[in-house]
Amino acid sequence: MSLSRLKDAYAKGIFPWYNDGQPVLWWSPDPRMVLFPEEVHVSKSMRNVFNQGHFKVTYNTCFTDVILNCKRVKRDGQHGTWITNQMVEAYIKLHEEGLAESVEVWQDAKLVGGLYGINLADKKVFCGESMFSHASNASKVALITLARKLQKLDYKLIDCQVYNEHLDSMGAREISREKFLEYLQ
Repeated sequence: MSLSRLKDAYAKGIFPWYNDGQPVLWWSPDPRMVLFPEEVHVSKSMRNVFNQGHFKVTYNTCFTDVILNCKRVKRDGQHGTWITNQMVEAYIKLHEEGLAESVEVWQDAKLVGGLYGINLADKKVFCGESMFSHASNASKVALITLARKLQKLDYKLIDCQVYNEHLDSMGAREISREKFLEYLQ
């Protein structure tokens, strides 16, 4: 989990995913779940959420709080988390170096949602790691806002790693590993 190994791994489409007590396991799934920023799905109900203006979105103002919330959030069908203390320490260091970034969603001055990931700015790829929500739609607001920002910056895609229904409903889709690696060239 050295910083140089993490940087090299992400640049090659590989990410760590393991539990406490396991050796560090490295993954490059096939197929790969990705979200093309211009394809983010904003439902009518989510348009209403944005129009109501109940949420404020910031970037990189409290990275540590975001990753710790992602670590602590309960997830259906999962026991514990893959975000180990070792990973938290490593990603905070990556954030300090400007590689790991966070999106924060606030409601009434309280952090209620967000996400973090690795920004491969030179490749125009954002590698999403995890998201959390303590208020209805807060993680969706984070992802939609990030996708809109990255679209304006001509990013190729957001790496979502593996399939899940939530990301599918947001417009993410699976592509082959081979195709994913082409985007990293």
